[in-house]
Amino acid sequence: MTTRTQEEIITRVWALRANRGDIFGFREEVLVEALDLGHVRQVIAPRHPGEWTQRVDHETYARDYLDFAVGKILDHRGNSASRTVDKLGELAWLLGRDDIVAGMDHAGYPMYGAPKVRAFADGFGWPFLDDLDSNTRRALARMADGQQCDPRGCERGCAD
Repeated sequence: MTTRTQEEIITRVWALRANRGDIFGFREEVLVEALDLGHVRQVIAPRHPGEWTQRVDHETYARDYLDFAVGKILDHRGNSASRTVDKLGELAWLLGRDDIVAGMDHAGYPMYGAPKVRAFADGFGWPFLDDLDSNTRRALARMADGQQCDPRGCERGCAD
């Protein structure tokens, strides 16, 4: 899979900082982990090198993180779900999949970002509803369509 160059990643980090497009730093976290030691020093202050670990296999990380994101959606975890959407978007970008980033940007954010996470999974051709029992699969499919998880009502926070 095509990945971004170190220079492209650094440029994106600085753009996020300049535009304040990543207030909590979730997107930057993904990007910085993609940098090698020589490049990470351009974006992390020298007094903090111990806070950095390079990640090399972004595809495996993205697959694992997709499962984590689905869990946050199903658990109705608003802030955590938002973080997963940001991180999945940056992983798609790192893997050179601007089409998936655009699909995620186009998808709405109702129901804890489920439509955006589905766009991510579908874009890569990865499972979104697999490995779930039938009730959970139905709930996630409804959420990805922008509906509350249970048509009879949700006690956990979903709303139409």
